[in-house]
Amino acid sequence: MSAREVGAPGVSRRSLLLGGAGAAAALAVSGSLGTGLRPAAAASAVTSAAAATAPTAASISAASAFLAAKMDQYGTGSALRVPQSYTGGVEGQSGFVSSFAYDDAIVIMAWVSAGDTTSLQYATVLADSLLWAQTNDPYADGRTRASYQPNPFQTASGPYIGSPASNTGNQAWVGMALLRLYRATNQARFLQGALRLAQWIQSVAWDGQRSPVGYTGGRDGSNAAITYKATEHNIDVGAFFTMLATLSGDSVWASRATSAFSFVAAMRDSATGHLWTGTGSDGVTVNRSPVPGDVQNWAYLATLDPQYSPSVTWVITALAASDGGYSGSAYSTADVSKVWFEGTAHLALAVRARGASGDPTRYTTLMSSIQDAQGRAANGDGRGIVAASSNGLVTGFGDTYNQTLHLGATAWYLLAARGTNPFRL
Repeated sequence: MSAREVGAPGVSRRSLLLGGAGAAAALAVSGSLGTGLRPAAAASAVTSAAAATAPTAASISAASAFLAAKMDQYGTGSALRVPQSYTGGVEGQSGFVSSFAYDDAIVIMAWVSAGDTTSLQYATVLADSLLWAQTNDPYADGRTRASYQPNPFQTASGPYIGSPASNTGNQAWVGMALLRLYRATNQARFLQGALRLAQWIQSVAWDGQRSPVGYTGGRDGSNAAITYKATEHNIDVGAFFTMLATLSGDSVWASRATSAFSFVAAMRDSATGHLWTGTGSDGVTVNRSPVPGDVQNWAYLATLDPQYSPSVTWVITALAASDGGYSGSAYSTADVSKVWFEGTAHLALAVRARGASGDPTRYTTLMSSIQDAQGRAANGDGRGIVAASSNGLVTGFGDTYNQTLHLGATAWYLLAARGTNPFRL
C-alpha cells in the first residue's frame, strides 16, 4: 500500500498530501498588497535575463508578484482568505480552485523569508486565515484540513472544506509556517496555533507499539485512522517538533522529534543511501516502490546530517529528468520522463546546503532550469512556476502533475533562491 493518499485526478500528490542573493528584491510589490509586476513585463524581464546566473533579481521579483496576485484574487487587505493552488492548465480547464494547506504553508514561509513589511502582512493574513479554519473546524480539536475552497472561504458553518483529510504531514507544515511567523512577529497566537497542531499530531498519530515506531498518517476524509507511517510525515514532524521545542521552551517536543527522526533513520537503505517511502498499513512492512525524491532532499535539509547526503546524490542520479529543454528532478522512480519543478527547487536547496561537500555548480544549473520555465512555459504567465515540464507527470502515488502554474512550486523556488531552509530555524 502506498504511503501517500490518492488524490483527485489530474491534481498533484500535494493536493491531498499524506499530507541569499536577490533577497532585497524579493517582493516587487508597490503600494498596497495587491500591486505587482504585470505578466508581460515580468515575462520580458525574466526572458532577457535567461542567460544570466540564476536566480536573477527580476526572476525573484516576478515570482513574488505571482504569490501576491494569487493571494489577492479573492480578497484584499486584511480580509481572511486563501489562494488557489493551481492556475490555468488542466486544472483550470476543469474548474479546480482548491487551496491546499501544504501550499499555503510554503507560501507563508516564502513571505517570512523575504522579511519586508508587505511580505509579513501577507503572511499574517494567510496564517490568520488558517488559524480561523482551525478554530472553526467542525471537529474543533486543533486540526486543519488538506484543502479549502477559496470562494467563499468563510461560511456560516465554518471554513469551506475542499479535501476533508487531516494528514499528519500537512499539520506539521502548517505548524512550521506558524512558528516561523511567530519568530518574525512575536504574535503569541501563531505559537498557540502551532501547539494545538502538535498536540493533535501527538494524540492521533503517535505509534509507539509497532516497530519501527513513529508517526502514522493522521485521519482520512471520513475521519478514519491512516495506519501507515510515511517517511515524509516523520521528517515533517521531526522538524516541526524541533522548532516547537526551541520556541516554546518545552523539551518534551525535542524528545518527540527524536522519535520521529528515528523512524526516518530506520527507512534508510544502507546499500544506496536513499530512503524508502515508509510502511504499509500494518505500520511495519517497508514500502519499497516507488521511491520518491522529496524525502531524500528533506531528510538532509531537516537534519543536515551527513548520513543523508547520499540521499541527495541518489536524487541527482536516479531521478534525473529532461523534457522540453528543461532538466531537473522527477517526482519518483515511477516516471522520470518529465521535470517536477517543486522537487527541482528543493533539490537545488539541498545541494546548496551541502556546500563544497556537494556539487556547488549544480545549484545554478537547477535554478536556471526553473527560471527558464518561469519565462517560457506554455501555460505560464512569466511570474509563477508551473508544476511540471509538460502534462502527465505520474507520481506513482495516485496523482499527476501537469504544466499548470502552482503556488507550491513558486514558493519553493523563492525559498531556494534565498537559501532559506524551511525545516530549520
